[in-house]
Amino acid sequence: MRLYLLALNPTDSVTAGFLPAAARLGLDVTVLTDCAEPHRQAYAALPFAAPEVLECDVRDFRAVVSLVSRHHAPDAVFSNSDHLQTQTALAAEYFGLPAKDWKAALRAKDKGQLRRHLALTGQDAVWSAELAPGQDPAELDPPFPCVVKPREGVASEDVTLVTDAAELAQRCKEIQHRRAGATLLVEEFLDGQLCTLETLGDGRVRHVLGGFRTRLSPPPDFIEEVLEFVPAHPAAVVRQVLAQLDALGVGLGACHTEFVVQPDGRARIIEVNYRAIGDQCDLMLAEILGIPLFEHILSVHLGRELPSNLADLCAATPRRARNEVVCADRAGVLTTAPTPYDEDRDGVRLAYRPLRRLGERHEHYRTNRDYLGVIWAVGEDQGAVDAAVARFLAANRWEITP
Repeated sequence: MRLYLLALNPTDSVTAGFLPAAARLGLDVTVLTDCAEPHRQAYAALPFAAPEVLECDVRDFRAVVSLVSRHHAPDAVFSNSDHLQTQTALAAEYFGLPAKDWKAALRAKDKGQLRRHLALTGQDAVWSAELAPGQDPAELDPPFPCVVKPREGVASEDVTLVTDAAELAQRCKEIQHRRAGATLLVEEFLDGQLCTLETLGDGRVRHVLGGFRTRLSPPPDFIEEVLEFVPAHPAAVVRQVLAQLDALGVGLGACHTEFVVQPDGRARIIEVNYRAIGDQCDLMLAEILGIPLFEHILSVHLGRELPSNLADLCAATPRRARNEVVCADRAGVLTTAPTPYDEDRDGVRLAYRPLRRLGERHEHYRTNRDYLGVIWAVGEDQGAVDAAVARFLAANRWEITP
């Protein structure tokens, strides 16, 4: 069976998650990407046959359809990239394969459309407005404080909290200077505990896999610093989030939804990422749940059903977990940092993966692009898990030379 996997970068999710899972499922894999050589280099060291890599304008579903139709017949078309969900859904639908609803994928990617659709369906009305290139932010008259973000952005890049009209104008000017031609979204600030809900559907049933509580950096930035696993959020909260996902059309495949719980008990969506959670949390989630997570995700795109008791198995896990990142606090060259590390100690499995190479120079972005590395730990006692991460942080150094 042939799997076409659309990707922009050779991420850990692909190299350590989906490609090994595809090999275990006996799939022949063709990776489609707009830049083939980094993928070929990343896959050369895999402990199984490297996938075929073909260059293609993966941001254009017409180019994907054209290439696939000239190549091997597909059994599944899949992507875990934020940027490629709509294109992947359209290509899969063209070939009559299991596909996400392309309209749902578009709503998730376009944050302005997400806000409009949730309001039109009566699920949640969040004040929001789009700011076109060259438009004066003074025309919007938002409630302050408010949040400015790229309408189709990812990874907290250029997401900032502003407190008044002057700051709004300045931040919009700065972001649009960095992102020429980008439309911004200005929206009401939704205060509350930030959480995630991880779901997986096979086209018949959507299962809740659990979620996380997230600690963010201090305002005005929204950098995700720590995620702590939650086997089950309160039932009333989960019902509200699932109702909003239903309204958006989210069903088949993995979905990572970020929301806040406000003091009155309302669960209000921040954004929907219609793919599996990233930044090593997907690898950690597979470890927490003790299930073949990546195989399950690929299988639903092959038209296979998930185990009927999957959600019950996930909710019953005794494992707890912590995912913590190390962030750069200044611009410069990374001169000291630990190498990849794995440890099993006192009932806790810990892994560290660097996200920036030694010798590289970077600006200080004040986003997730400042991540130097990520540590995650899984065990049956939250205190032991937290202690293992703290011990690793204390035993290692990350130095940046200006």
